[in-house]
Amino acid sequence: MIVTATGRRVGWGPIQRPKVRPSFNEKDLFMTFQIALRAGGVAVLMGLAPLSLAAAPVLAADDPVAATVDGTKIMRSEVTEAYSRLPAEYQQVPLEQIYPALLNSLIDTKLAAIKARKEKIHETAEFKEELAAFTERLLGSTLIQRAVDAKVTDQAVAARYAEVTKDMGGQVEVHARHILMKTEDEAKAVIKDLAGGADFADTAKKKSTGPSGPNGGDLGYFGKGQMVPEFEKAAFALDKGAMTQTPVKTQFGWHVIKVEDKRSQPAPSLEEMEPQIRDSLTREIGAEVTKGLRETAKIERFNLDGTPAK
Repeated sequence: MIVTATGRRVGWGPIQRPKVRPSFNEKDLFMTFQIALRAGGVAVLMGLAPLSLAAAPVLAADDPVAATVDGTKIMRSEVTEAYSRLPAEYQQVPLEQIYPALLNSLIDTKLAAIKARKEKIHETAEFKEELAAFTERLLGSTLIQRAVDAKVTDQAVAARYAEVTKDMGGQVEVHARHILMKTEDEAKAVIKDLAGGADFADTAKKKSTGPSGPNGGDLGYFGKGQMVPEFEKAAFALDKGAMTQTPVKTQFGWHVIKVEDKRSQPAPSLEEMEPQIRDSLTREIGAEVTKGLRETAKIERFNLDGTPAK
């Protein structure tokens, strides 16, 4: 969260709310699953090509039959794999709860695939073109995924965490209140009242023209770079419990500032940062693989009109 010198709060952090599992109906699930399969490729959708995924192989003894459709088996591993393909909001629903609807979706997909085979859709030029395009995408993504799996290890994540957090720890944050006045003389009068024993928060509620006035001028904790420079310099120069003895001028008016507390903000934990570190490393590895391929390939480009690109 960023708090400006006027007391306006910008960029609120996430509000903690009780986790509510999303509701779903079978029709919505079926449509969502079909979209997920379509994104993965027509070959998988129609059941006309092997499912080449990074999932670990399942032994037959551990992979019972979930259903049969005209003698064709649907294994439990297919249900769990389908579950993993669903959008994140559906994966918040336990597999046990969503299992019947998901199995029905797979049955409907299997029925469509059987019908498509009988009609020889897989032999059409349109299907073969889409299958070829999907195969290209799958080959490329699998190549990159193998590089990611080999290099984005727990050790690599820990090393990157140490690198990015080495200068994070110990950053000072200030908890301050302020009273914003329109003129310097008004601010000086406020300082005189406070020196005479007036309560800072009560005075802020009565006199401050800033939006934080009703809250006693409370700005919460903020770090460097979150306030206008003049305000920041004055606030960080004060000791805990101290107040500015002269008004501080900014573009918003004249401030009287009091520091309630100072603290050192620790670096985020590895657990907190691991998802974004893995994402960052994955992007980097993908870019490295692509760059290496380009450097060793002969590439010729052509414009839309067929002329060689410069």
